[in-house]
Amino acid sequence: MGWRSFVAVGDSFTEGLNDTYPDGRFRGWADLVASRLAVEAGSEFRYANLAIRGRLFPRVVDEQVPAALAMQPDLISFAAGGNDVLRRSFDPDDLIARFNDVVGRLRAGGADVVLFRFADVMARLPGQRLVAPRVQLLNQAVGDTAEQHGAILVDLYADDTYLNPMLWSTDRLHLSSAGHRRVAAQVLTALGVGCAEEWLLVPERPLPKPWLTARTDDLRWATRHLAPWFTRRLTGRSSGDTVTAKRPVLTPLTD
Repeated sequence: MGWRSFVAVGDSFTEGLNDTYPDGRFRGWADLVASRLAVEAGSEFRYANLAIRGRLFPRVVDEQVPAALAMQPDLISFAAGGNDVLRRSFDPDDLIARFNDVVGRLRAGGADVVLFRFADVMARLPGQRLVAPRVQLLNQAVGDTAEQHGAILVDLYADDTYLNPMLWSTDRLHLSSAGHRRVAAQVLTALGVGCAEEWLLVPERPLPKPWLTARTDDLRWATRHLAPWFTRRLTGRSSGDTVTAKRPVLTPLTD
């Protein structure tokens, strides 16, 4: 099937942190997928990316979903909830019910919908005992919803390659450029569209570091990334408070 329009909805995962163009703008897997779909569809292809870093599920649903539906695209990707599982206020029953409802609305609009089971990011982060079961619940709900509504499921959790730290950026939470390329390749495979084989290539996994070096890295990470995250939580701020969608309307990729 040739898709002539694609709208990406979500948070930092879909916005493209921390994969950059030469000018410093974020690219990410969704842009890579769009570039490949544009080759298939030609000059009539249009793409919008509404995703904003730090967005919680309710804001994604309230702000981005109506905008995506109004554009009436052929294809929509929906990935949300990852930030919610990190919050103490996480309500799994409410989120799962709303997730199913939202995907039903997206499918009822006539679009093909891409959903994701999230990769195991908690393997290298603190709070694994609390958060990992939440991720598993969300992933199970995503799979059930995809089956119920005929959505296209991209199962990143089933891919142990994401345990390789080289697929993650230095903040340990967002994908590296190699990680985004691999996600793009898996999305295109699920869509039945070919891509460059090197997108699936994975850097060699680094050797384990000596204990003292590893603990020094942990302290540096906590100072640069974990402490600012906690500060934002305590002050009620988000990394996306001053950010707007990078592609708010459907436009050709040349725009």
